[in-house]
Amino acid sequence: MEQLGDSAIVAASSRDPEAFGELFRRHAPRLHAYVKRRLGAALADDIVAETFATAFRQRERFDGRAEFGAWLWGIAGNVIAKHHRQETRMFRAFARTGVDPAEDGVAELVSDRVHAAAHAPRLAKALASLSAQDRSAILLLAWEELSYAEIAAILNLPLGTVKAKIHRARTKLRKALPGENNDG
Repeated sequence: MEQLGDSAIVAASSRDPEAFGELFRRHAPRLHAYVKRRLGAALADDIVAETFATAFRQRERFDGRAEFGAWLWGIAGNVIAKHHRQETRMFRAFARTGVDPAEDGVAELVSDRVHAAAHAPRLAKALASLSAQDRSAILLLAWEELSYAEIAAILNLPLGTVKAKIHRARTKLRKALPGENNDG
């Protein structure tokens, strides 16, 4: 299975459901890290599990036009959308307290983290004010370092729309952090 591409494994999983486990091995760690940042550690395991369970149930719908990862991240986006209210509450709490609920309590890196912590409440408040799609687009770019094309595939939007959403989100975030040198 390790030599096969994702599309071939999806096809093989209809005959051998255990083959789908290889897709979990390939994609779950990165998806988990992203979801953890979005919704916190408490929900990450559940969201990833729900995403893969949905993907497994719907694997016959995967047509191979997009990469499996993009299709999977689209499912994750739908699952996350269900948890939008909780995410918004998390960012609002972060804005009020300055404590990042996604952190595991690992010792912070001193200078960068102190600087970031000084601006974190305003940034969290600005993130909470974005629409769910704008927030997803900017976080997929910033946290996961995905390309605009990958984000467009995940969000099932035209490339130009994704670029506009990211531009709009960046503009709002820059306004939330006045006086900062925002290069991108």
